[in-house]
Amino acid sequence: MKTPRVTVTPAAAEVIQKLQNQYGALMFHQSGGCCDGSQPMCFEQGDFKLGYSDVCLGEIENCPFWMSRDQFEYWKHTQLTIDVVPGRGSSFSLEIPLGLRFITQSRLFSEAEAQNLSDLKFMD
Repeated sequence: MKTPRVTVTPAAAEVIQKLQNQYGALMFHQSGGCCDGSQPMCFEQGDFKLGYSDVCLGEIENCPFWMSRDQFEYWKHTQLTIDVVPGRGSSFSLEIPLGLRFITQSRLFSEAEAQNLSDLKFMD
């Protein structure tokens, strides 16, 4: 089995499922510093305009997780774990009205994990 580049905590998975029940198919994009700093943002599938500079790291709860290639260059040696905490961010992410915000935690891949990473997907 390939090492996932992005994972999700049980608490975040529960919020994602709640949002899927309300909005349908979702997508994530790791923001690069606008508005609330660098944070994962959740949108209805297709509501965030992806560009040719975006790369998909994988899926969490059947939701594609994207970030810009430039930002990926800084994070490519880390596994991202998406979690949720109480508090309101100032972003347009779907969880904000719930009084919650997604956050990204990261850790370096081990040498063995780095040799077996999941594939990336690029915009066509």
